[in-house]
Amino acid sequence: MWVLYVQIPDFSFLIDRTMKKDGKKVTKKSLAWFLFIFLFAIVINVFSYFPAVVEAYYSGKIYPVISVVLRLVTGWIPFSIGDILYTLAGAWMAVRLFKTVAAVIKRRVSVQTFLYSFYRTIFIALWVYFVFNVLWGLNYNRLGIAFQLKLDPKAYNEADVKNLTQQLVQKVNEARRSLGDSTFAYPDAKEIFLEADEAYAKAYLRYPFLNYTAFSIKSSLYGWLGNYTGFLGYYDPFSGEAQVNTTVPAFVIPYTACHEIGHQLGYGSEDEANFSGYLAAVSSDKRYFRYSAYFDLFAYSNSKLFMMDSLLAKEQYKSLDTLVKKDFSTYRKFLAEHRNPVEPYISLLYGKYLQANNQPKGLDTYDEVIGWLIAYEKKYGKL
Repeated sequence: MWVLYVQIPDFSFLIDRTMKKDGKKVTKKSLAWFLFIFLFAIVINVFSYFPAVVEAYYSGKIYPVISVVLRLVTGWIPFSIGDILYTLAGAWMAVRLFKTVAAVIKRRVSVQTFLYSFYRTIFIALWVYFVFNVLWGLNYNRLGIAFQLKLDPKAYNEADVKNLTQQLVQKVNEARRSLGDSTFAYPDAKEIFLEADEAYAKAYLRYPFLNYTAFSIKSSLYGWLGNYTGFLGYYDPFSGEAQVNTTVPAFVIPYTACHEIGHQLGYGSEDEANFSGYLAAVSSDKRYFRYSAYFDLFAYSNSKLFMMDSLLAKEQYKSLDTLVKKDFSTYRKFLAEHRNPVEPYISLLYGKYLQANNQPKGLDTYDEVIGWLIAYEKKYGKL
């Protein structure tokens, strides 16, 4: 019989010892909370190693309740609560950094103040880790949409990618022609968001696991910044809001909104959020939603094909409708106008974040939606 023995770090040397000149201490109550959160962080970490258990109990039962409650609390507010919280957190960290640097310069740092600051930093980090995982983060470790659709995405080859790309050429061309022969006037962001909600309602009729209630999609307050850092949208696990960058070309917004709702439904990995967004967007009654999805998915597929056979990928691009090519040209120009030396480093950091959260391919995880599409097409015979 094995007995697990965990030695709890002894922080008693901090208790009742003054850490700063203003009298701040690590109290017994504070230390008790620290140990409580520390142990729960260990429990969460161990729990994450059992995807079937995460799927059945957290993603299947606990998270749906948490997510709906969060959206009910924040959804009615017209602006992004999450962006406000991030702004305040950023300001707080900036102030703390300034005070720390000032203290070092003025030589006001002692062993005791350093220990107190270190303790406080770890305490806050443990709280963030705990809250993040309870509110959403454990979804990174679920079985996910493969389990729900009974799909078995296997390694694909060049022939698979070629076939998928050819089908997407047809789909994106048909979708764009259905919008007319001239520039299409897209609705404003609020209407697109409402239509994304409706798209999931339509998808729910065929895929009951895409049950989206308590609508909460908002324009990011920092969309302009996203243009320089490379984001189209993001999910805020602390407020339950889906944030969409609405300063980008309009034709990418509908699919982005569907992608972010996928995160709200508990699909943590970017390829699964892409795939759930696809299932919703192509279920929509709105032709521009289908076009937005096929436009993005063709870009993923043809990029992968380019890595395998660049000449064939170029031929596929030539097969696009003139108006589709025009949109690609518009988007490339938009990206070029916002290219800057900082964005690659931000992308690198975000890629590392994805790798740390069960997505070993980093930013390339987005591209892996084509694996889902290939598996889906092979099972159902259509896209």
